[in-house]
Amino acid sequence: MTMFDDEPPGPVARAVRRLLLLLYRMRGWKAEGAVPEPRRFVLIAAPHTSNWDFVNFLGLAADLGIRPHFMGKLSLFRWPIGGFMKQMGGIPVDRRGGTNVVQQMAGEFARRAEFILTVAPEGTRGKTKKWRTGFYQIALAAKVPLVVGVMDYGKKSGGLGPLIWPTGDFRADMLKVLETYKNCIPKFPERAVRSIDDIVGADEEPDTRA
Repeated sequence: MTMFDDEPPGPVARAVRRLLLLLYRMRGWKAEGAVPEPRRFVLIAAPHTSNWDFVNFLGLAADLGIRPHFMGKLSLFRWPIGGFMKQMGGIPVDRRGGTNVVQQMAGEFARRAEFILTVAPEGTRGKTKKWRTGFYQIALAAKVPLVVGVMDYGKKSGGLGPLIWPTGDFRADMLKVLETYKNCIPKFPERAVRSIDDIVGADEEPDTRA
């Protein structure tokens, strides 16, 4: 299958990225480390404890020179903001009618030379009992690695962790993810994952939503 590169973002999206980068740096934040290669992976956006995580992550992405993509409900991609959402990296997902989101995202990976898909497995800023596993199922289906996005509020630094190839053993792979987070201070530590049970759940019955 022939792979394609992303179309470059338009002038409005570029201006927004520059503004977010300026805000990121003016507040004393910096990027640390390099971007894992190849740039085809599922990026785990966690722990998500504050709205500032989103702002800081976009600033980090601009600082690292990456264009992360994200899934959004179909209604977000209609006029008048649909074009802007796509330029910012949005991928429309229609969850009605039994649409298989995992296979749709695997298809996006298959047709793109570079593709960084960002997923927030907690699905909320509050404390959760377990993570949704859709991000993991996408990585397995697309045969791409996972990468942990790190936002350390203690050091005001952000970066990307090493490649973690999914093995099919969710608990074992999430232990590697947890290890990456152990020295990271989130905005609100009381809302963040503290143990493997915070990721897989005490009952270990997976929540397969993406």
